[in-house]
Amino acid sequence: MSAMKSLLRRQFTLTFVGGIAIALATAGASYAQTSGSVRVIKIATSAESKPLAWGAIGVEPQGYEPDLLRAINAKLPQYKFEMEGVADIAQETGLATGKYDMACGGYYKSPERAKQFFIPENPMGASLMKIYSRKDSNIKEMKDLVGKRIVPATAGGGTYKFMMNWQKENPQYKLEVTASSAGIPYPNRLHEVQNGKFDALVLPSNLGEQTVIEEQKLDIVASDPVYSNNTYMLIHRSEENKVLADDVNRVLKELKDDGTMDKLSQKWFGEEIVKYMK
Repeated sequence: MSAMKSLLRRQFTLTFVGGIAIALATAGASYAQTSGSVRVIKIATSAESKPLAWGAIGVEPQGYEPDLLRAINAKLPQYKFEMEGVADIAQETGLATGKYDMACGGYYKSPERAKQFFIPENPMGASLMKIYSRKDSNIKEMKDLVGKRIVPATAGGGTYKFMMNWQKENPQYKLEVTASSAGIPYPNRLHEVQNGKFDALVLPSNLGEQTVIEEQKLDIVASDPVYSNNTYMLIHRSEENKVLADDVNRVLKELKDDGTMDKLSQKWFGEEIVKYMK
């Protein structure tokens, strides 16, 4: 074999092998980008708060918050949101331990939660407190509840705190506010108003009361909001989740500004909520 042929063969071999190496390296980089750049985010949603969110384990979560989470994820392709319906009592526990990266359940912001979790500055929605009463009651605002039988509120819950704070700020109107730990479902409470056991029920309107009223043809109406409070998602406090919190916060504002939040709230609650956000 001539020296020239030998040299050409060596060059061809080196080029061929080098080409394979480059191809493998490129494929590896491509695979790494595909598999490693998308981070899975585990999210706990409410399992029994229709239409805010519902869907037990193994069931795809539905409702306002799950739809909003999907809209957020569509704008953040670097994440893959995986939602799981979780009992309310287990959500914050799972979030604190790191089992979940995020939790959504109509949460209010509080100093205690702000210390324990990341809470995006922009809210997910608004919880609108309303009074549910019979159509002939003429109850339209909190002062109309003086002398009325009010359905007991869950001890320590948001509704109970709201009524006690309202009473403190309006001492001229004396309400008969009682606390309960019975945990009676709100559809049953609506029936207690319907049958006259109580005159009024005070609750956030995002639990599906209007659906129950319409489907069961109850002679009950809801007042205009007597109070509103922003609702937020909670994010497990960790170094890598700081970026997640910033990303979600930015997108929440975009979805509020472009009308997505109002469209979803109209779909699930039958009313727009952005105008009530503080």
